[in-house]
Amino acid sequence: MDGCSGFDWHESNAQKIWERHSATPEEAEEIFFQEPLVVGSDVGHGKAEKRYYALGQTITGRLLFAAFTIRRNLIRVISCRGMNRNEAEVYRVHERTA
Repeated sequence: MDGCSGFDWHESNAQKIWERHSATPEEAEEIFFQEPLVVGSDVGHGKAEKRYYALGQTITGRLLFAAFTIRRNLIRVISCRGMNRNEAEVYRVHERTA
């Protein structure tokens, strides 16, 4: 993610995230600026381009999972939702060691 200079949103992704998970693009972006941020490769997806996932929290403390890719030095969020129990446990471990 070094070298990324912002975000690139596809309008249908932003709408889908809101309708399915009540997460706004602003919330999704917030997690990339809060500590800790847990990032990994999303090996189950992304045949055409490399995909990643991020576990983080908003400034209000909402724990979110985001799937994203990087295009032209921009983070393109594909999906964003509240963390499930296992993801939250992983995040909390990182939070304690940060």
